[in-house]
Amino acid sequence: MTALILNLSPTIELTDEQFFQLCQNNRDLRLERTAEGELIIMPPTGWESGNRNSRLTQRLGNWADADGTGLAFDSSTGFKLPNGANRSPDASWVSQERLEALNPDPDKFLPLAPDFAVELRSASDSLKTVQQKMQEYIDNGVRLGWLIDPQNQQVEIYRPGRDIEILRSPTSLSGEDVLPGFILDLAQILG
Repeated sequence: MTALILNLSPTIELTDEQFFQLCQNNRDLRLERTAEGELIIMPPTGWESGNRNSRLTQRLGNWADADGTGLAFDSSTGFKLPNGANRSPDASWVSQERLEALNPDPDKFLPLAPDFAVELRSASDSLKTVQQKMQEYIDNGVRLGWLIDPQNQQVEIYRPGRDIEILRSPTSLSGEDVLPGFILDLAQILG
């Protein structure tokens, strides 16, 4: 089952508050909105993708707790990107410095792009669509992005101003200078 995309514009134009309320009123749905105003309804994943995503989020969260320089988020967190899109990466991280400078309302979507974003491709995801989402993250300020693709046993690494790096069957990934000291073991994620 693939994501359902509803083109609402120009018939219906949701304000940020209306989109937020739509998400709150439909908590069982994973909703995103493109910069063009399209509403994306994403299906739940299968158990294997859910387990992989849980492991990914857990490891990022454990590192963030130990490191203390920022906060990790799971796929339920909404980000309002500078281009107007509302996105929810499978896992993400934002530096404490940026959060404190912003002082965002904790009950609303974060009005920024995370420093780090991960998309874990599930069997129902179109590779091209997830690649476009990763590029959108980078174009809006994400400093490091990983597209983890178990189907093709590869990872695409996205960085601003650089070509996409493709790793085939990697055993681990480094958080580089964005997440210093974070090493993600991929044995149970690409597995």
